Amino acid sequence: MRYVMIGAGAVGGTIGGRLHEAGRDVVLVARGAHLQALRTRGLQLDEPGRSRVLRIPAAATPGEVDWSPEDVVVMATKTQASADLLDAVADAAPDVPVVCAQNGVANERMAAARFAHVLGICVIIPCEHLEPGLVVTFSGPVPGVLDIGRYPGGPDELATAIAADLTAAGFSSRADPAIMRWKYGKLLANLGNAAEAACGPDDPDLRELSAAARAEGRECLAAAGIDVVPAPEEKQRRAGFVVRRAVGPHVRHGGSTWQSLQRGTGSVEAAHLNGEIVALGRRHGVATPVNALLLAVVEEMARAGEAPGGRNAAELIAQATRSPASRT
Repeated sequence: MRYVMIGAGAVGGTIGGRLHEAGRDVVLVARGAHLQALRTRGLQLDEPGRSRVLRIPAAATPGEVDWSPEDVVVMATKTQASADLLDAVADAAPDVPVVCAQNGVANERMAAARFAHVLGICVIIPCEHLEPGLVVTFSGPVPGVLDIGRYPGGPDELATAIAADLTAAGFSSRADPAIMRWKYGKLLANLGNAAEAACGPDDPDLRELSAAARAEGRECLAAAGIDVVPAPEEKQRRAGFVVRRAVGPHVRHGGSTWQSLQRGTGSVEAAHLNGEIVALGRRHGVATPVNALLLAVVEEMARAGEAPGGRNAAELIAQATRSPASRT
């Protein structure tokens, strides 16, 4: 197989770089200054205890890739970019298998509307991409956990083969025939991303705000009858694998939404995280004032080019309590 990584930022750069080092064929699809850096200097991948520069082929668009029947697409962008990129892949390689290594649960639905063979990866990698050409991964003894399975479920030979490649690349990876229950569990964890981005990781009331968002999420998923991996089971899966460690001069600042605001990308993925819960709440009569407010706040910050950390968690909690959305 050759892995065509659509997106070579924090997640795509870590996965693609590691697969390349393990002797697998990889193509990175990136854009802008990051693409230019990949082509001129290579991908600098920094991890606990080591830093290296990897020369990996890079393309600007899916249309630039010289596609072959052995290719597998790995989507590693934010969800707000998925639809257009999936369309571009479908135009260039309509029969390719598509793997969604992304937060949320919307990407698999979008991919399945365009492709016959879709897989999901539950991504647990503490990583960061803030500078062109540089990706930093903060976990040891392995860079992360990447369990994979066919969407919407069932056994799959390709999932088993990809899990073997990911394991050879140093990840903890296994094929799971019920991968979406893990992705819904990760969705609950990611509901705090918007809170962290809005208020900053050091806000004393951040934990309470994030917990309130997740409580709404659990209630909505239960009302919808969606199977979700329990938190203790997820914690056990991470144990001994994903351990935060220092990486040279780098400091782990924040999660994916924080990074989007910090880079000034103009958009965030909250509509497919907190927004997923808001939509379920409307459908099943569950109030979601915290998630609705977090979605509105981080999207406003992204549009305005506001840096992360400018809001106050206690004020947002109070505002959500007063919101009409707190009553269905």
